[in-house]
Amino acid sequence: MKVLDKGGIISAIIIGVIIVLFGGWDYLGYMFIFLFLGMVVTRYEHDVKRKMGLYEHERGIENVLSNGLGPMVFAIISVFFGPGPFVSSIAAITSDTFASEIGVLGKGKPMYLGDMKPAAAGKSGAISIMGTIASAVGATLIGVTAIFMFGFNPLQALVVGIAGFIGSVADTFLGIAEENGIGTKGTTNFICSIVGGLIGFFV
Repeated sequence: MKVLDKGGIISAIIIGVIIVLFGGWDYLGYMFIFLFLGMVVTRYEHDVKRKMGLYEHERGIENVLSNGLGPMVFAIISVFFGPGPFVSSIAAITSDTFASEIGVLGKGKPMYLGDMKPAAAGKSGAISIMGTIASAVGATLIGVTAIFMFGFNPLQALVVGIAGFIGSVADTFLGIAEENGIGTKGTTNFICSIVGGLIGFFV
């Protein structure tokens, strides 16, 4: 399965090189964990998503930049602040990916936070029970992984999970602005990663 198009591959390589230069191979490995988890949830029930018109089988430069620039920035400054912000940024984009890819499969209609009314699956700014649970699971997985990858203690891992979940929640609220013509999915994802990373300074 081809995950990235040509532009996506080139931009991913550039971001990956910068992450290795400033953070090291462990940081790049963490990016691959995100990519692997993202691929798994994207492929999950992909036939159903395709029928709904929500299946993204190949991602481009916008997706790579929106999910990779935030972690890259936090990898660069990790020489001063440690891996907490970087890991929390990854937790945020993982949390958001889980929410988006799993949440659309829920049986009930999601609720659009802009008017608190039922909305179509996949609408930016909408939440569902399944999506919220999936979001928490995604953030938690990254937090737990940090225990083994970076030697975080359980409390630090919990903060990472919380940071990731809050980043995903911020993404949802930004989705309301997106639905009203302010910003794009790319800018929303980027801010999601920044929010998670900023909370990561408390790790």
